[in-house]
Amino acid sequence: NILISACLMGVRCRYDGKCQHIREFERHIPVLMERFNLIPVCPEVCGGLPVPRVPSEIRQEDGTAVIAADGTDVTDAFSRGAKKALMLAQQYGCRTALLKKRSPSCGSGQIYDGTFSGKLVPGDGITAALLKKHGIEVLGEDEVLKLIQR
Repeated sequence: NILISACLMGVRCRYDGKCQHIREFERHIPVLMERFNLIPVCPEVCGGLPVPRVPSEIRQEDGTAVIAADGTDVTDAFSRGAKKALMLAQQYGCRTALLKKRSPSCGSGQIYDGTFSGKLVPGDGITAALLKKHGIEVLGEDEVLKLIQR
């Protein structure tokens, strides 16, 4: 079983009300579905945020506060969603998660810097960090071949 960002599976749950269309990734979905049980999740929606919603980024001063572009602190919603995603992963015995890169929830290795300027910095989204802390491997959508080739 693989936990996967719902937006990568065509669910319109992103902040802008759209799904994440990545042609290179989408061509691998049939193979993923053949080889794995995919467990879709959107931690932000699970945490109670609406679709669409104001985009959010992790403030770099403390690395844990998630602030929407309008200044609203949405940290609690992101934390709730991360905990629900972890519970889902544990319930289904997921040892790997395939998540949306650079997201303040799902990003692994790189996230936006919290200034809404498009600048990337090293770091993990709230959900990705929690999953890693509990021993779940987190891959970005550009690592789908790594997963398929196992």
